[in-house]
Amino acid sequence: MLTALWFLLSAGAIYFACEYFVNGIEWFGRKLSLGATATGTVLAAFGTALPESAVTFVAVVFGKTAEQRDIGVGAALGGPLVLATIAYAVVGLALWRNRRRIQQADCIVRVEHRRLARDQAWFLSIFVVKCGLGLIAFAFKPWLGVMFLIAYALYVWRELNSSDVAPEEEELEPLKFQPRALDPAMSRVLLQTVLALLVIALASDTFVKQIEAIGIALQLSPHLVALVLSPVATELPETVNALIWVRQGKERLALANISGAMMIQATIPSSLALFATPWLFDAPLMMAGSLTGIAIVYLWWLFRRGRVDARWLLPVGLLYAVFAVFVGWHFGRAG
Repeated sequence: MLTALWFLLSAGAIYFACEYFVNGIEWFGRKLSLGATATGTVLAAFGTALPESAVTFVAVVFGKTAEQRDIGVGAALGGPLVLATIAYAVVGLALWRNRRRIQQADCIVRVEHRRLARDQAWFLSIFVVKCGLGLIAFAFKPWLGVMFLIAYALYVWRELNSSDVAPEEEELEPLKFQPRALDPAMSRVLLQTVLALLVIALASDTFVKQIEAIGIALQLSPHLVALVLSPVATELPETVNALIWVRQGKERLALANISGAMMIQATIPSSLALFATPWLFDAPLMMAGSLTGIAIVYLWWLFRRGRVDARWLLPVGLLYAVFAVFVGWHFGRAG
C-alpha cells in the first residue's frame, strides 16, 4: 500500500510540476526571443532530459559491476524507443480526442511537417551510427563519444538559428509565479522553471523506484523491469509536457518537445556510455535499436508527406508492445 501511495503521489507531482515547467519554459523562451519550436526542441527537451542523463551518468561512471553499467547502456537505448513509440502514440491519441472534443472537422496535425521530417532524418542518421557501434569492438571506440556531443551541439545551433514565429494560438498564459504581470520578471521566470524542474527530477526518481518495487512485488524479471518499465517511467515528464501543450492547443510545442528529447537521448547518454563501457549490444538492445529505427522511418514518412492525421501516430505505440513481448520471451527462455 505504501508503494502504491508513493507511486500515485509521485505521478501527481510530476504532472503538476510539468504544468509549472511548461509555463515557465515558454516565458523563458520568450525572454530569449526564441520561437515555439526552438523552445520545445532545445529548452524544454534539455530540461526534462536531465534526470535520464543523470541516471546514465551515474550508472556508467559510478557503477561497480558490469551489470550496473549495463543499466546505463539500456537507458541510452530505451529512452529513444519510448519517445519514438509510446510518446508519439500518446500525443496522437490526445490530439485525436481533443479534435473530437472541440468538434473539429478533421484530425490533421497543424505543425511544421518539413521541419519535423528533417528532425527525424537527423535523428535516424545519428541513431544508425550509434547502433552500428554497438555491434563491433575496437580500441578507440570510447573516443567516438565526442562525436555525439558535437552532433548535439550542431543540432542546437541549427534549431536556435532557424526562423520560427509562434502562431496566435500559442499565446502565453500568465506566469504562475507572477500571474498579474503582462511581462513577468526574468528572476520569477527562472525561479519557477528551476523549482519545477527540481520537483520533476525528484518525483521522477521516486516514480522509477516505485515501478521497480512494483515489479519485484509482481515477481517480474529484473531485466524486464529495467529494460521495459523503467524507460517508460523516466520518459514520463516529456510525455506529460506534450500532453499539457496538446490540451492548450499548442501542437507545435508538444511535438517539438518529443523531437528535441529524442535528439538528446540519441547523443548525450550515448556519449557517456561510450566513454565508460564497451558499448556492445545483446539481443534485447539490438531489438530496441531495430524497433526504434522502424518507428523513426515511419514517422519520417508521415511528416514528409506534409499532411498527418493524428490517428496515424497511434500505430507506433504497438512497436513498444512488440519489444516488451520480446524481452519477456528472451529472459523467460534464458531463465
